Amino acid sequence: MIIITGASGFIGSAYIAKLNAQGISDIIAVDNSSLPHREALLGNKKISSFMDRHEFINQLRADKLPSTISAIVHLGACSSTTERNFDFLRETNIDFSKSIIEYCVTKNIRCIYASSAATYGDGAHGYLDDESTIDRFKPLNAYGDSKQMVDLWARDKGYLSQVVALKFFNVYGPNEYFKGDMASIAWKAFNKIKETGSFSLFKSHRADYQDGEQMRDFVYVKDCCKVMSWLLENKLVNGIYNVGSGHARSWNDLLKAIFKAMGREPMIQYIDMPESLRNQYQYYTEAPIEKLRAAGFTAPISSLEDGVQDYITKYLMQPEMVW
Repeated sequence: MIIITGASGFIGSAYIAKLNAQGISDIIAVDNSSLPHREALLGNKKISSFMDRHEFINQLRADKLPSTISAIVHLGACSSTTERNFDFLRETNIDFSKSIIEYCVTKNIRCIYASSAATYGDGAHGYLDDESTIDRFKPLNAYGDSKQMVDLWARDKGYLSQVVALKFFNVYGPNEYFKGDMASIAWKAFNKIKETGSFSLFKSHRADYQDGEQMRDFVYVKDCCKVMSWLLENKLVNGIYNVGSGHARSWNDLLKAIFKAMGREPMIQYIDMPESLRNQYQYYTEAPIEKLRAAGFTAPISSLEDGVQDYITKYLMQPEMVW
């Protein structure tokens, strides 16, 4: 039996689709039962049961979870990079994660939890997924701080030799439709282009980057799911791992791929970046994945063009968008 927290979220629901495709359905899906989009994302999935997040926490801390659990994949968290209520983040992202990690270590249960590339901050110290150097990173927001605090705690407790922390970079793909402002630019651009025929990107405010040439590591959610499934099977692989494509690409590249998948000529406009963002805007992120490769993960990672093509033609341009 596998427990997936954040099951009715973007990556959580996508991962259940991946497990179902592998013939795995003995799954307890954990999330807030009040989420209005829960049925939309989980209605087509095969699971054993759904458990409200608060009931799950109570059962976990009272040691009343089923004895047949073989793994917990912890994806449930507040993912808003604009959340400023740190008491809320402490409860939702920090304390919740610590309880799950300690439970899994004590019970010898496979544990995979979501960290974030937001822990790397402005990238001044690089993006290397090395446990010994994570102290140097300075996240740019409270969300990143909450993820960093869990990683440091897990390392200092010695738990990273027994659990896996995944630093997801810029994830896009099916099932992200309810993320609002936190949805990917791929999702936002598709809808804006469909409505108006064009899309606007921020101008560059650095001389070394042309407008739209700011770079990100865009990773397709299906590739994230490949990584998690491989880690589920390879229980001796532990520690912190980046989850990205391994190749930084520009916003212009992303928009061109979207226009092409939609069968349209690119119409990209550039607008001034708000003053409030300029001091914390990242001009370059890239996920080194050599550590993951060295651990034995050999599956191919989708190129930006292939991932966008699959996302748009198989999901966004179809009546049924849920994976």
